[in-house]
Order: sequence, then structure tokens, then C-alpha cells
Amino acid sequence: MTSKDAHTFTQYGWLVCLWVLTVSFQYGYHTSALNQLQAVLTCKVIDPTTPIYYGLPTCIPMSDATFSVVTSIYTMGGFFGSLSANIVMDRYGRKGASRLSAVLTTAGSAAFGLSSSVGPLILGRFLVGLAAGLGICLCPIYLSEIAPVKIKGNLGVLTQLAIVIGIMATQGMGFGLATPRQWRLVLLISSGISIFQYFSSPFIVESPSYLNRKGLVDQEKLAIQRLWGETHDISRADPEEGDSEEPLLSDSDSATERVSASRQPAITVPQLFASTELRRPLLTIIAAMISQQISGINAVLYYSNDILSKSLPELASYVSLAITIVNFLMTFPPIFLIERVGRKQLIQLSVACAILSHLAVGYGLNNGLVTLSSIAITTFVMSFAFGLGPIPFVIISEVAPPHAVSAISSVGLSLNWSSNFVIGLIFLPLRNLLASGDSMKEGRVFYVFAAALLCTTLWFSKLYRG
Repeated sequence: MTSKDAHTFTQYGWLVCLWVLTVSFQYGYHTSALNQLQAVLTCKVIDPTTPIYYGLPTCIPMSDATFSVVTSIYTMGGFFGSLSANIVMDRYGRKGASRLSAVLTTAGSAAFGLSSSVGPLILGRFLVGLAAGLGICLCPIYLSEIAPVKIKGNLGVLTQLAIVIGIMATQGMGFGLATPRQWRLVLLISSGISIFQYFSSPFIVESPSYLNRKGLVDQEKLAIQRLWGETHDISRADPEEGDSEEPLLSDSDSATERVSASRQPAITVPQLFASTELRRPLLTIIAAMISQQISGINAVLYYSNDILSKSLPELASYVSLAITIVNFLMTFPPIFLIERVGRKQLIQLSVACAILSHLAVGYGLNNGLVTLSSIAITTFVMSFAFGLGPIPFVIISEVAPPHAVSAISSVGLSLNWSSNFVIGLIFLPLRNLLASGDSMKEGRVFYVFAAALLCTTLWFSKLYRG
């Protein structure tokens, strides 16, 4: 049986998937962890009867500017985490990088959850950002390298699904735990999850592709047998050899020599930029990642309350939760559509719907059409969830050769974090600038995002051959 005949995992293989997806869950978890906690964390909601609880203050006084710094330092940590991800993944392996991400998340969440001043808050937030930046690079690669060819694309969508579940988890937990005595539990729960992930890691196999490149053939065979079944005679899962009918588990010396001959040492980021052969895959991932952020998804998630606050002042938190639930539900369709419709077609449909939604949001805000604006923001999130959200993660290991996948992922995700930070920073000032003080012109900013998304997607479509 070849890799094309392997349709799914063993039960153990699915457990490995869940273990790997924990890092993406934590990425989403900490993206929205502070949304529901802001008021209680910054002492806008005070428990006068218990200023100290278990030796810790029930809140930490800070201005909106200070809270913004605490929030945004997560993005800075993510940038450095992604930038260094290729070094960590190639030196310690995919499993080793996951373990390091778990350690950083544990330390960062604990520092934040047990802090009594702003300094530890910033340190903890930076550490979980480092973990998220590293994790969001390694998770799509790890999944791709352990996945049977038949379900590689479907499985890649799970990265985005895990992120969305993490976002939804903290949004929901905030309704019950956003109190002076309980808000720290949100952070400590995250720490507990990562502790479990770390101590369960000895039972997890390394990526067969990584083991092959390191020449650990016996460990590679064992990993594949545990992931795909002992009866399978499976070709290696590297993108370059996905169509090969040569059995990986062959006992012949010639088969081993053929696999060994294909090994190349992992390249560094400077080598990546110097390579003309890798320029197109690199630019493809850069275009995909920038398109994902230039769509304005994080601006909408960050500021949906502010955008609609004038018309829905009492329902802001519920609108945010509803948008998160919609985002979650719409992540399921691409799991089934990605292999049937195709990556390129799915992302183009997603972009078309997102652009129309931006235009509708802008028109609704400029003309006081509250219902239209609310519906359009929801449809924009839906549009993002079934294409722009998952596809960039799926195609990383498909366009990049095995020896360059870590470096290309690192560069692409670093730019993703950078774009996220810049767009989150400029959205409100740009909206106010374009509106010129007129609240009935605040929709103009969405026209800018629609035009920018169109340009970046045309660039991506020209580069991507999928």
C-alpha cells in the first residue's frame, strides 16, 4: 500500500494531531484572553470587600494606554517567536519545538496569572507571544508532515479551527470568570493545559519527514507505523515525494539509498533570501500571509465593539461572542471543501465575499444603516473563516520544499505578526482621519481595506500555481 492509499490515521495518530493542535489552541486563547477581562483587570470593576485574595490584589490599576501596551506586547513576542521558529524546529525537531512552546506558555501564563504589578503582566504576555509565534509556525508543518496524503489538505484546516476554538473558549470563559476573584483562573487554566502537553510529550512521535532528513531511518519507520498503521507500506510524506510509489518501509538497501540521496540540510533565513530557486515559494507565502491580515480581520475582531458601539451600546460583549461563534462554525466547511474545490478557488471565493462585505459595512456605516453594518461584519467574518483564515497555513508545506519549509514558514508568519500589529495600530487613527470628524463617514476605512485586499490577492493568485 502506498501513501496515496493511506486514507487516515490510527487512533494514536489522531491523538498526536490533538497534541500538536494544542499550540494553535493556545495561540487563539491568548489572542482574546484579555478581551473580556479588561474591566476587572484594570480596576474598573472593584470588589470593595476583598482587595486582596490569596495574597494577590484583585485588580491591577492601569490606564487604557498601559493596558494597550500589555495587550500589544503579545504581538511583539509573536513576531520574535516566528522569526526564530526555523532555528528551533530544525535544531530540536517539530516535537522539541512544541515542547518549548509549551514551556513558554506555562511560564508566561503563570507570570501573568500570579502578577501583582504591570511589569510581570508585560513579561508574561511577551512569553506567551513567543510561544504563540513559535507554535503557529510549527503546527501546520507538523500536521502536514504526519498526515496521510489523502487527507493532508483537510487536516491542514484544523490549525485554523484550533485557533478559533481557543478564541471562543476565552470569550465564553470571560462571562463566568471576569470577576475580581476569578479572572486569574483564565491564565492559570492555560498554564495547566501546557503543563499537561509538556509531560505527555514522551508519548508523541517526531515528524517522519524530520527524522528522514536527520538520517534516523529506524525511528522514521516506527513513527509511520504508529501514525498510519503497521500494515501500511507507505511512501514518505514529503511534498516533493508525495506522488512517489516507492515504499518507505522497504527493506532493500537501494530504497534507503534513494531516500538518503534526496536529503538536503535545512536552510537558514539568510540563505532563503539568497536563493533564486526559492523566491517564488517565499513570495507566495508572503502574499498569502499579508492578504490574511490586510483583510482587516483582526481590526474587526479587536474593534467590533467600537465600530458598532454607537448603535449597540449594551450588546457589545454579546456581539463579540456571536462573531466568534460564527467564525468557529464557518471553519468547518473548508475541511470538506478544500480537496473538492481547490485551494486557489476557495481563497478567491473567500476574498470576493470579504470585499463585498467590506463595501457593505462601509456603506452601512456611512448611511446609518445599523442592521446592514452588523450583518455585513458577520458575513465578513464568515468569508474569512472558510478561505483566507485556513488556506495560508495549509499551503506552507505544499509550496515549500522540505529543506526550506521551516525558513519560509518563519518569514511568512513573522510578516503575518508584523501586519497584524501595524493594522491593529493604524485602524482607528486611519478611520478617524478619513472620516474627518464626521461620524457618518467612518465607513470609508472599509473601502481602503477592500482595495488593499483586492491588490494583495491578485498578487497571490499570480504567484500560486495550486
